[in-house]
Amino acid sequence: MRYENPVITGFYPDPSVCRANGRYYLVTSSFQYFPGVPLFESGDLVNWTQIGHVLTRPGQVELEHVPSSGGVFAPTIRFHDGRFYMVTTNATTQQNFYVWTDDIHGPWSEPVTVEQGGIDPSLLFDGDDVYFISNGQDDEGAAGITQCRIDIATGRKLTPSRRVWRGTGGRYLEAPHMYRIGGWYYLLAAEGGTEYGHMVVCARSKSPWGPFENCPFNPILTNRNKAPGIIQGIGHGDLVRDENGSWHIVTLGFRQIHPWQAYHTLGREVFLTPVRFDEDGWPRCGNDGATEAAYDLAGDFHQTRKRVYTFANTDPGLDWCFLRRPDMARYSFTAEGLTMRGSAVTLDQAASPVFAALRQKGFDLELVVDVAADGGEAGVTVYMCEDEHYDLALRQGPGGWEAALKLNIGGVRHTQAALPLPAGKARLTVQADSLTYKFYVNRDGTEQFLGEGRTKYLSSEVSGGFTGVMLGLYAVGENRAAFRDLRIEYFS
Repeated sequence: MRYENPVITGFYPDPSVCRANGRYYLVTSSFQYFPGVPLFESGDLVNWTQIGHVLTRPGQVELEHVPSSGGVFAPTIRFHDGRFYMVTTNATTQQNFYVWTDDIHGPWSEPVTVEQGGIDPSLLFDGDDVYFISNGQDDEGAAGITQCRIDIATGRKLTPSRRVWRGTGGRYLEAPHMYRIGGWYYLLAAEGGTEYGHMVVCARSKSPWGPFENCPFNPILTNRNKAPGIIQGIGHGDLVRDENGSWHIVTLGFRQIHPWQAYHTLGREVFLTPVRFDEDGWPRCGNDGATEAAYDLAGDFHQTRKRVYTFANTDPGLDWCFLRRPDMARYSFTAEGLTMRGSAVTLDQAASPVFAALRQKGFDLELVVDVAADGGEAGVTVYMCEDEHYDLALRQGPGGWEAALKLNIGGVRHTQAALPLPAGKARLTVQADSLTYKFYVNRDGTEQFLGEGRTKYLSSEVSGGFTGVMLGLYAVGENRAAFRDLRIEYFS
């Protein structure tokens, strides 16, 4: 059967995968969003269903006032002896920690910290030994892929942290994972930065402590300079073996908005690429060391993609995201809609505004929602971070109610257009393609075009950071805002 990449669309970066009990489980980064670390399940590596989050309690992760693209970096999921482990970094507090569960559908433990620095931690279970791997500095100050043995019950280091590999010389060495396969210890990592030069590199040794021999054809996977150029940034890979014995690698990657415009807005998404080991025992990825838009995969499956999102078919505990440390008492979800109680915090602050969002999962879409507010401001936001977002707002001023289109780019806040309203309610519409967001207000049955904003100004190339565009609903001021009849439909 044939599948298309990405296999998980929208802002789900830094994927890690494991196989357990005949199923596959995958986690991704979440940065400043809460709950933290989305958790997916699959029976075929192609169709993934989100079953929860790993970090669901504020006590598990400190996110209050973290900057955009701070917070939770690059998780790894592993399964050993009936137990799941997720290890990650809070880049803001500079702590590496792991949590565990015996029930993948249940709650996860309190954090167990490991006194080794760096980011992008991983675990290798090797017999009775457990290795903790990250990229940073070892106990002697040497930089590179760093490793120690730990007591998995307590997180206590059993050996000093020691650098085991310096990479191949590419910049931003990161994302290490170690595997024991066929008598070799394979070490995968990423270099080049999580951007257009991103790549997966590999080394191996007969010992987990090295010395490690570089793969002779590194990088083993990259889409740098790959034509026609829509799929870029492939890297940060994690290997998984399927039930038939075939190998695959999940990676992050992103889709450019246009072949001739090097911007990406959807964030880094999850891609799946087949892997085989050659006669010399080195992993060969894809057909030519690059990730393609589609592959054939053995198995009886049909790839499905959800095209329509509503209040009725989304789960506030799974699909919806909130910023940093939300006050959930201000949100009331039902199958018919969402009611918010606003606060003084705005979308322009690195704080916790009253804001609920779904990830943008494709370029061509239409979002329609009915909004009614009894004061202040409420509306729809196309949100990258506090400095870059487009807001279609209903707001009450000295002259009464109006609908306003606000474009916020690089901290410059501009009201593009305003339309008087008889009351604080209207139907708001956002239409998008890969290059433009267009904004409309339906007033008394007549749809009015308020203006547009270019997608590239909400891209990672402009905004910086590691997240992607979110389609959000928000309320500002001591008001009550009701959102009804939400429909987000994707057309490609």
